Amino acid sequence: MKSQDETLEEWCRLLLRAFELEDVDVDINEVLSVAGVAAHSVVRPAAPLTTFIAGLATGLKCAAGQAPDVDAMQSAMDVARTVAKSYAADEARAAAGSPAGSVETSAPAGTSVPSGTPGE
Repeated sequence: MKSQDETLEEWCRLLLRAFELEDVDVDINEVLSVAGVAAHSVVRPAAPLTTFIAGLATGLKCAAGQAPDVDAMQSAMDVARTVAKSYAADEARAAAGSPAGSVETSAPAGTSVPSGTPGE
């Protein structure tokens, strides 16, 4: 019987092959870590949504020639993690009666993190 790690490695290779991306190196633990931050900082279904959008952002940056695969992927993961943590902090402040966005949030260079919650 395969371990969870072996199964994830195999699944990752199968997906990469299906999308003809065999040369792409995916840091499974990093993706799962960001998914975990999103799931615990926002809501559980935010995990796949967050990783999908981070992957999309990575692909767009790479296609535009803005960054190599590894750098674009790490940047997207950093932004996703930062935004999820910022969201959780804003929600906690709102629940405590403090105005949203009252504390500065830092993001990786070249990115912006919205202050407050969507729709404000």
